[in-house]
Amino acid sequence: MKLNELKDNEGATKSRIRVGRGIGSGKGKTGGRGVKGQKSRSGVAIKGFEGGQMPIYRRLPKRGFKNPFAKEFAVVNLDTIQKAVDAGKLSAEAIDIAALMNAGLVVKQLDGIRLLARGAITSKVTISVNSASKAAVAAVEKAGGKVNFIAE
Repeated sequence: MKLNELKDNEGATKSRIRVGRGIGSGKGKTGGRGVKGQKSRSGVAIKGFEGGQMPIYRRLPKRGFKNPFAKEFAVVNLDTIQKAVDAGKLSAEAIDIAALMNAGLVVKQLDGIRLLARGAITSKVTISVNSASKAAVAAVEKAGGKVNFIAE
């Protein structure tokens, strides 16, 4: 076999249909577009048009508000921290953002890290985070630890 002898299998490729090239081609005159009207012409743009009926995007009410200044925090729970301390991934003395990222508890820092109170914590830990729930702070202090807040 030589390079100049290579060819596709029979029926592997189809030749493109040349539209609008005379009545004998079978795709002449209207070119497969039907007859007359807006859609038979070029430059048609009727994406959200529903035939004169009030479109769905105008029938539905506007609702809600999205605060463009809202902060999005990466979340860490107490039970996750306790598991990491037990596994030796975190030292209980000083847990900060860098330590949480190295341990793999936080993937992206986003606008900061927020401590939440899911689960229980038994170790005496000192945690430095951007934000924390009241219940999480209470649980850490009950275990003999401390929560430090980092200014953003």
